[in-house]
Amino acid sequence: MAASRKLASFRLPPLPTVGELIKLYKLRAEKQLSQNFLLDLRLTDKFVRQAGSLKDAHVCEVGPGPGGLTRSILNAGAADLLVVEKDSRFIPGLKLLSEAAPGRMRMVHGDILTYRMERGFPENICKPWEGEPPNLHVIGNLPFNVSTLLIIKWLENMANRTGPFAYGRTRLTLTFQKEVAERLTASTNSKQRSRLSIMAQYLCTVHNCFTIPGRAFVPKPEVDVGIVHFTPLVQPQIQQPFQLVEKVVRNVFQFRRKHCHKGIGKLFPEACRVELTQEMMQKADVDPILRPTELTIPQFRALADAYAHLCTQEPSLLSYDFREELRLKHLARQRNTPVDTFIDMATGTPSPQQPC
Repeated sequence: MAASRKLASFRLPPLPTVGELIKLYKLRAEKQLSQNFLLDLRLTDKFVRQAGSLKDAHVCEVGPGPGGLTRSILNAGAADLLVVEKDSRFIPGLKLLSEAAPGRMRMVHGDILTYRMERGFPENICKPWEGEPPNLHVIGNLPFNVSTLLIIKWLENMANRTGPFAYGRTRLTLTFQKEVAERLTASTNSKQRSRLSIMAQYLCTVHNCFTIPGRAFVPKPEVDVGIVHFTPLVQPQIQQPFQLVEKVVRNVFQFRRKHCHKGIGKLFPEACRVELTQEMMQKADVDPILRPTELTIPQFRALADAYAHLCTQEPSLLSYDFREELRLKHLARQRNTPVDTFIDMATGTPSPQQPC
């Protein structure tokens, strides 16, 4: 009986439904902001359960909109909910929720892409990286137009233990288009295997929880939506700086239907491309005719380690961009100038585009 009374104390008092709030404040989803509302509280409750127990937890909700998911988070027992909302139209409805849960909900009117989450919660919730995750969760029904950009930003934060990961191995429970959710969790040899698969899985345990049909959202998107849960690993599977790993993985997958040596070659200037590609593949002991989707994370680790070794021998390789080399060559042809001369003229110094 006491337990049931305590559970009831978490629940919100009677409030207008989310649909009624949308009508009251004349809200509508903005297509250019990729907004889609989830109004079914049974689905929002199921969504929130994927994060695990939220009893007495600290939670950051990203883009709460009209507050459907917000209600489920509060009803799940969160003690401290920080919502970050960019769209000022939703602030009045969120204030109503905040007043119904005194002392449990805070609001930030701002952009999650620039918000400094490491300042949003008390330091005493921090946990050692090697220990259990902190009682802090990031939850959000992300707009499609920022979801990939945001998860890459958070993965970099995770690698550097900044942002939400300044508190420890903070867990994330987020929505993505179904196709993106499948990429994030795709295994080796899967047709969905991609750059996102490697970048997420070398840093996290990633779980595709369930799929919400598009018809459950208002307005209905053209795609279904996947809920993905991320738990940072104690030890990343690749021990190299995030930017270096991302560069190697991005280059490999830019030619996803070709042999992997094709993308690896673009890490190096044309003048020494064949030689250094062969050296890197041999040092990593990776078969150069494997397709990108066939490479395992240990093989990507070996490739990143081999590239890092070559970069210690020739540091300017790190800043090399084959697209910039192509651009300069094109300009040199237009101006009938030798490429090396043109590069020196364009930069004022011998160019890092030609480290060989």
